[in-house]
Order: sequence, then structure tokens, then C-alpha cells
Amino acid sequence: MSQTRDVARQYFEAIGRRDVDAAVALWEPGGREHVHGQVDTTAPDGVREFLQGMLDALPDAELEVLSLTAERNRAAVHWTARGTFAGGELNGIGPTGAKIVLEGVDVLVVKDGRIHSNDAFLDGMGLARQVGLLPAQGSKQEARLARAFNLRTRVAAAFHAAPVEQIAQDVWIVRGGFPSRTMNVYLVRDGDGVMLFDAGIKQMTHAVAAAAASLGGVTKVLLGHAHHDHRGVAPALGADVWCHSAEREHAEGDGGWADDYDFSKLKAVGRQVYPRLLPFWDGGPVQVARTVEEGDEPAEGWKVVHLPGHAPGLIGIVRERDGLALVSDCIYTIDPETSIKGPPRVPHPAFTPDREAARASVHKLAELGPSIVWAGHAEPVSEDVRGQLITAAETT
Repeated sequence: MSQTRDVARQYFEAIGRRDVDAAVALWEPGGREHVHGQVDTTAPDGVREFLQGMLDALPDAELEVLSLTAERNRAAVHWTARGTFAGGELNGIGPTGAKIVLEGVDVLVVKDGRIHSNDAFLDGMGLARQVGLLPAQGSKQEARLARAFNLRTRVAAAFHAAPVEQIAQDVWIVRGGFPSRTMNVYLVRDGDGVMLFDAGIKQMTHAVAAAAASLGGVTKVLLGHAHHDHRGVAPALGADVWCHSAEREHAEGDGGWADDYDFSKLKAVGRQVYPRLLPFWDGGPVQVARTVEEGDEPAEGWKVVHLPGHAPGLIGIVRERDGLALVSDCIYTIDPETSIKGPPRVPHPAFTPDREAARASVHKLAELGPSIVWAGHAEPVSEDVRGQLITAAETT
């Protein structure tokens, strides 16, 4: 422990007297310097560049160690630095002549008498205020900036998603997409949290994350399929992503762009709009943690049903005790070219590479006898469900 303390003390003394060579000499080659939110580099060259840049920016810098605590091979150093921002650039910001007081904590790991790593945390917001990048705390300018930011957040939320809505016991929906809010993301009780079924468009991310947090957090994301408007939120949530084994390649790749889309089957406007709209909605590829098959139970009481056609690995989930079915794009209840809502139909041929398989899947869904069917877009099918599904399979 005394060696750890000595190395930490020597390091900060070298920085305090602006002796960068002596400070760098205390590092193990390849040691990692991670100043959170600022720099992530290695010794010796990266550490030298970082330290020299800080000292050059504050040519009259004075460093004071407020406390040093060491235990085994780890030392925590609480420090403050004072100086004038009159030298070189600091994090890309040109010198302003401002007086700076900066406070931080470095957590050094020492091995064999050399610094193996350093995790440093400093008051970045305080620094931004002092150099003039942000308004002073408590100022009128800060209040105006906060109001403008909050307005933007509220407007974006209002445009892209509605508040979470309960649609059945232990099942909620977030509807998104501007202006019609026809993108559906389902939140299904899964232990203490919720499983997402389908992941909408990336513009819904904040609304979905907030809804899930209010319900205990996301346990996993189960993709109904991997198309761009159904995986959009998934990459940003940090949760495991599950999908059918036949959909994995698309989920981890182009979202089915090459295999599932044929824009020539759209009318002229759609041929122009959708090739631009889908990438705008897409959150990007995901890493699939687990695949599912017909009959699997991804959450208590829910069974996977394989419904290919619109996509090779398209699935729905069905809850047997009340006949609730969440089926992604097995059916459409909206025309993607006109946005007119209506009875269920087989998905549009421009996005459905195997229409005969899609019809068979709608028949399969009908034979399960669901009491209500919620699709990936728009409204549910809730009356004469079996009859409406059979009609859709045979006439649309």
C-alpha cells in the first residue's frame, strides 16, 4: 500500500511542477488513461499528449492535492487545479483568458511500482461554464437555454410517440411515428420488468425507454421481425435482443433490405418516399443474444407462433388464457401507401417477398382462435376475429 501511495504522490507532484517526462515515466507502457468524457488513451505517447495539452492550455496552472487515499494497489486522489485559460486549445476550445478552477478525482491502479491504469472524473460542466461554453449557473441565459431545450424535448416527444397505454392485463403499448402514430411497440410483463415485443422506429427511443423504466425496466427485446421500422429502438436500449432463428441474419445485417423489399411494387410516390424513410426510421443492426422457435415461451404465459411470409422469421406471441395475440406484420390494418386504416389484410407485396406464405400464416393465425389481434401498425382486430382473418387471407 505504501508503494501505491508513493507512486500516486510522485505522479501528482511531477504534474504540479509541470514535469511531463517525470510523470510519464511513472506509467507502465500501454497503461490506460481514461478521463471520462474527455480522453481515452494509453501510455506513454497518449498520456504525454494529454498532460502536455492540459498544461499548455493553462500556462500558470497550480495543482493541489486535497486528499490521497490508498488501499492495496489502488489510490484515489482528490485534486483541484487553478490557472488562466490563456495558452493552447482545451478540448478543441480556443483560449479565452478565463480564470479556471477545476476539481476532479483520479483513481490510479499501480502494479509493480508503475501506473497500470487511471480512471479520472472531473467537473466537465463546471469547466464549460468557466470558459464560456455554457452560461453561468443561475443566470438568465441558463434559464433561457433550459427552457429552449425542454421545449424541444417536449415537441420531439409529442411528434414521435404517445404516452404509454395499457391494452390488457400486463400488456402496454407505445404508439409512435409522425403524424399518425401508427408504429406499435408492446411492453409485456416479464418478471419484475417488461419484455418489448417489436421495437418500432428509432425516433420512439426516449418514449419507449421512459415507459419501460416506469414498468420496471426492459428485460429483453423480442423482435417480431427485423425490418427497419420494427428494430429501430432496440440498439439504444442495452437489452438482450431475441428473434426467430430465420430472422437473425436480417436483424444483424441490412434489416431485410436486399431480400424483403421490392419498391417497384409501390405507386410512384411510395417508390420515392420509402427508400428514404426506412433508413431514417432504422436504429441499425443489432446483436442477437438468443433465437426462438415455434412454441417457445419468451415470457410467462406467452407462446411463440411462427408466421412467415412478410419476413422469413416473422413471429407473433399468443397468450392462451385470454386469446390475446401480438403479431407484428403478419397482418396490416393500414394501407402503407394511403395511411387509410381498415380491416385486416395480407401485408403489402412491396414488403412481403412470399405472399402465399403470408396468406397461409394469416390462416394459421385465424385457426388459433384469438380473441383480439394487435398488429405491428395501427389498430387491433377485435370483432369476429377469425372471420376477418380468413377473409383477409382469401381476398386481399
